[in-house]
Amino acid sequence: MLSKVLSSSVIGIEAHTVEVEVDISSRGLPHFSMVGLPDAAVKESRDRVRAALKNIGFHFPLKQITVNLAPADLKKEGSAFDLPIAVGIIASEGLIDPEALKGYIFTGELSLDGKIKPVRGALSVALLVRRLGLKGLILPAVNAPEAGVVDKTTVLGMQNLPDVIAFLRGEKTVEPFVTDIAETMKEHAIYEDDFSDVKGQEHAKRALEVAAAGGHNVLMIGPPGSGKTMLSKRLATILPGMTFDEALETTRIHSIAGLLKEGRPLLALRPFRAPHHTISDVALIGGGQTPKPGEVSMAHNGVLFLDEIPEFKRNVLEVLRQPLENGEVTVSRAVASLTYPASFMLVSAMNPCPCGYLGDPKHACTCSPSQVYRYRRRVSGPLLDRIDIHIEVPAVPYKELSNEYAGESSASIRERVLKARNFQLARFTGERIYCNGQMKTRHLKKYCKLQEDAHSLLDTAMHKLGLSARAYTRILKLSRTIADLESSSDIQSHHISEAIQYRTLDRGQY
Repeated sequence: MLSKVLSSSVIGIEAHTVEVEVDISSRGLPHFSMVGLPDAAVKESRDRVRAALKNIGFHFPLKQITVNLAPADLKKEGSAFDLPIAVGIIASEGLIDPEALKGYIFTGELSLDGKIKPVRGALSVALLVRRLGLKGLILPAVNAPEAGVVDKTTVLGMQNLPDVIAFLRGEKTVEPFVTDIAETMKEHAIYEDDFSDVKGQEHAKRALEVAAAGGHNVLMIGPPGSGKTMLSKRLATILPGMTFDEALETTRIHSIAGLLKEGRPLLALRPFRAPHHTISDVALIGGGQTPKPGEVSMAHNGVLFLDEIPEFKRNVLEVLRQPLENGEVTVSRAVASLTYPASFMLVSAMNPCPCGYLGDPKHACTCSPSQVYRYRRRVSGPLLDRIDIHIEVPAVPYKELSNEYAGESSASIRERVLKARNFQLARFTGERIYCNGQMKTRHLKKYCKLQEDAHSLLDTAMHKLGLSARAYTRILKLSRTIADLESSSDIQSHHISEAIQYRTLDRGQY
């Protein structure tokens, strides 16, 4: 007898329908074959399904069993096909009405005792169910909170295979799982870090406020222990809060990567990713034999922090150019070409020289000019082109460290950032950009008109400091953001003056 069960396969961040066809025939010797481009994990489901069915009291048929995963030209991977295959075998034996299977997508890994284990990508599968208008999704109970954030979708979480069989036979009622989105967003949108923890570094804090307000990438230059990492970790706390759509897209990526923590069905905090400098280009950008999202996609809608950026391999840094420019990354392999979202703020940090103490009044630098030059050259010009703010982060003196004064909180800084972002959203309506950091040349001409004194100051700075055309466009972007923070429609001279201070490398300070 032939039975058909709907399941799904996640490719990239999208789930695709897979029809699991199970045919059981009494002719020929007992055999269990699986076709339809299954990978090793899918092939191993034969043994898991056989043991699970026997251990729940089902007499496994000693017949010729053929399982086809359609479409046959789509690569199938993972253990999520265990549950639909088991249900298909039971239905083919006539123990479940085939009509009861229609309209449901089944996904889940089986343990040998029949329990249903969690799988990756449950959120993407729930979105597929909603898009196709199906009756519902039957999946592991652990994954139900994650899938339950998708509205207008019936999500049925199951603990074990007997529960699934009882439900399909009409012997058991299962209440659909619904996640309270508003409560979840509120409960999990609390940051542990705060800008008030940072002693001193007022100039760096102001630079990060400007970066958050305009979506500008940042490079911090300073000696070891000056607080570069501490500042970077707190940047996400002053960014605008995650919208539900942003949270949904970010959660999908983390779900596929298997990084969602139990009890956190939705990522309500902007992600902060800080890969080590030994990371490979594949791990950073995504890929592999079967493409998976990399660190740049894990940081989508959040912050990617690269500490000691000159220590990263040159080829690793160069792959950042596409996501920084387009907000997405395309990974091409023999099996597929996939595009992952990768819209993030890049925050990087470096020492001023190999020993770290160039320009430090309390420590002598032991580096020669040629060593300093080679150290700086490890970060390419094209990558620096995509970083708007270069700031110096000096060591904090003991007097400021021991001071009881608490700095401004993240909440108060975020209020100013939100106000500036709202100006930008209104300004760029219909432009397909959302912040000043994304402006192109045509936008600079339209939205960055200078007053006469501001124009004169910038002209003087260009000649006296020898600033490049690259620095000119960055200064215009930054001054536009600084003006937005002051709710000023015009760019004034003091906006230009502050923006110039955020181009440390262009001013030849190092």
